[in-house]
Amino acid sequence: MGYPTKVQLIDRRASQQWYVNFPAALAQAMEFRKSETVEWSVQDRNTLVLRRRKPGAGSGGPPDKKKR
Repeated sequence: MGYPTKVQLIDRRASQQWYVNFPAALAQAMEFRKSETVEWSVQDRNTLVLRRRKPGAGSGGPPDKKKR
């Protein structure tokens, strides 16, 4: 099953910032952690690959709790 997501652009005078947000269900399924470092690479014009810099970094232990 896919998760349609819109690409967002913040266009400033001196720069542009592009954003792609992960749906919560996908982030939970991948066991992402707050501040975890990941790396994007371009496989081809239609495929971006996201990899953990440290394999297994998201597995094990409970997820970080939100601070309010």
